[in-house]
Amino acid sequence: QLAESGGGLVQPGGSLTLSCAADGSIFSWTMGWYRQAPGQRRDFVARIFRGDSTDYAEHVRGRFTISRDTAKNTVYLQMNSLKPEDTAVYYCSAADTPWGSPDYWGQGTQVTVSS
Repeated sequence: QLAESGGGLVQPGGSLTLSCAADGSIFSWTMGWYRQAPGQRRDFVARIFRGDSTDYAEHVRGRFTISRDTAKNTVYLQMNSLKPEDTAVYYCSAADTPWGSPDYWGQGTQVTVSS
């Protein structure tokens, strides 16, 4: 089970950090973040692999940073220079294979970027 936290309202240009706590070890899983804006499909944002290498969607590269703490079974998404178009529900994911579709999802946390 995955549980996200840290969403909220932030002004454009601001920062926010999301957390995703897993109820088991995340060591061997590819952990990721996706987001879904109203009326849109759920899109990939970032993922972190077993060896801690990372992968980002082009529209967040350089602004967002994914990391994880395997001792706490927690994944983070540091979001900087936020834009109104980053507004969405953000979902944590876990995949059993490096490039496979997620096997598990969290319930989502709302991020709203607005002045």
